[in-house]
Amino acid sequence: MAAPSGPLRIYLAGNVALERGEVLMPERVLPGRQGRLALALLVTERRSGLSVEEIADVLWNGAPPPSWNTALRAIISKLRSQIAEYGFDDAVAIESAFGCYQLRLPSEAWIDLEVAAKAVHNAETELRAGNLAAANGEALIAAAISGRPFLAGDDGQWVAQRRARQRDVRVRALLCRAEVAIANGDPALAAGDTELVIELEPYREAAYVLQMRAYAAAGARAQALHTYERLRTLMADQLGVSPSPVSEAAYLEILRLGNDRGSPPSA
Repeated sequence: MAAPSGPLRIYLAGNVALERGEVLMPERVLPGRQGRLALALLVTERRSGLSVEEIADVLWNGAPPPSWNTALRAIISKLRSQIAEYGFDDAVAIESAFGCYQLRLPSEAWIDLEVAAKAVHNAETELRAGNLAAANGEALIAAAISGRPFLAGDDGQWVAQRRARQRDVRVRALLCRAEVAIANGDPALAAGDTELVIELEPYREAAYVLQMRAYAAAGARAQALHTYERLRTLMADQLGVSPSPVSEAAYLEILRLGNDRGSPPSA
C-alpha cells in the first residue's frame, strides 16, 4: 500500500482508528481487544516510555497471565505490522528500549480527545471574555468528541481514569453551552444541557444553578423551584448536607422575583 499523505488523525473516542488523507486504518484490523487497548494506551501516554509491566497491568487488568511477556510482544508486533500495512509507518513508530515501549508521532498529529480537552479550555476562556459565538463553537467541538464512548467493553483502573477525564470535558462543555444558551435567549437548550450534566454528575451543583436560571428565564418558575428541591433532597439524603450558598442564593433570587411579580412564594 502506498504511503498516504496529509496530517495524521487518531480517533480514540468511539471506534479507535488512524486516518491520513484518504486512508483509514479501522479498529477491526487491530489485534483484538488488547490491541485496541494497547494502541490507546500508547497514544495517550506517549510523552514518556511505558514499561512492559505497566502495559501488561493495563491490558490484563492487574492480573497478567504467566506468558504475558510473550503475548505482549505478539500484540506489539501485530500493531506494528498493521501500521506498516496501511502505510503509516513513516509517521507512527512504536519504539522499544530497556524494557519499555514508546509511541512516536508527528508533532502536528491530531488526536480527538486532546482536541476536545483543548477546545473546552478555549470555550471557558472565550466565555469569560464574553465572546459567546467563539465559546459556543469550541464547546460544541468538545461536547461532540467527548460524548463518544471510550473503549466500550473494557474496564480497569486506567480505563476508568481516562473515562473520568473525558466525562469532565463533556460536563464542562455542556455547562459552557448552557451559559451561552441562556445569554442568547435559548433557555430550553440550556435546560436540556444541564439535565445531561446532572445525569452524568448528580452532585455538580453548578448544573442545578444553571438549570434554575434557565427555567426562570423561560418563565417556568415552578420548574426552577423544583430543580432546587431535587438538589436539596439529594444533598440531604445522600450527603447529609445542605446546598451551597451559591445554590441557596439562586433559589432565593427566584423566590424574590416571583414575589416582586405578585406570585406566591412557593411552587
